[in-house]
Amino acid sequence: MALGLILGIGRAFRKKRASSLDILTSKRSPKSYYKGKNCKPTGFHTRKGGYVVVPEKLPNYVVPDLTGFKLKPYVSQCAVQGSKSAK
Repeated sequence: MALGLILGIGRAFRKKRASSLDILTSKRSPKSYYKGKNCKPTGFHTRKGGYVVVPEKLPNYVVPDLTGFKLKPYVSQCAVQGSKSAK
């Protein structure tokens, strides 16, 4: 009987440690928990419930001009191995 009690306590401790190391998701947390998507805010909330977007926080994509570029944007998954020439 004492051995069963000790084994039961040991299992309880192991289970607590393993579950505490799991990743916290919205399914394993209270209803009020919101994890988000690792996005940075682009502005801030005002006192009256509005939202002000800060232009410095918006992403700025710099795309080069590709007019006259020889390569195409698509690469086939069945690409043929090219021959290597030493030039």
